[in-house]
Amino acid sequence: MASWYGPGFHGHEDAEGGIYRQNDLTAASVAFPLGSRVMVTNLDNGRSVEVTITDRGPFKKGRKIDLSKKAAQIIGMLDQGTARVRIALISKPPGTRDVGAPLRYWVQVGSFSEERNAEQVRHELAAYYDDVRVVDVVDAEHRRYYRVRMGTFATHSAAEARASDSARFGYPVVIVTE
Repeated sequence: MASWYGPGFHGHEDAEGGIYRQNDLTAASVAFPLGSRVMVTNLDNGRSVEVTITDRGPFKKGRKIDLSKKAAQIIGMLDQGTARVRIALISKPPGTRDVGAPLRYWVQVGSFSEERNAEQVRHELAAYYDDVRVVDVVDAEHRRYYRVRMGTFATHSAAEARASDSARFGYPVVIVTE
């Protein structure tokens, strides 16, 4: 099952660090790595659209993908809100997990536009944890961010335990998946 999302999320940051635009051909899914390209076909009318996975979701039981408003319009499911679909993987970024492999979790402790700020936080946390690193990410607008991450963790509960422990440092803590 597919659903779509748009107005309430339009203009907000997506999981890749870019800005979600409801009229782009994008989608949210936890079944595919971020940056994957997939073909989504509406099984009721045969219409298809190619989208890039830029966000996480849907978080409603039984749904595998949330399409952008534009993608939902193209395959004719905008009015219904949901549709039975077939999803075919076209490509995934090199080095990402295989489709069907279990999710991996990281604890992210801040995202910085200045590398030196990220390195300062990494250095502080590295005194307590041995798996702290800085990951640089370029978003859709070609801006570079430096994210301080710890992990990987095999389970969400293991990541939650680290997030709870590291919250004492006063930095914004979020659990991210791939």
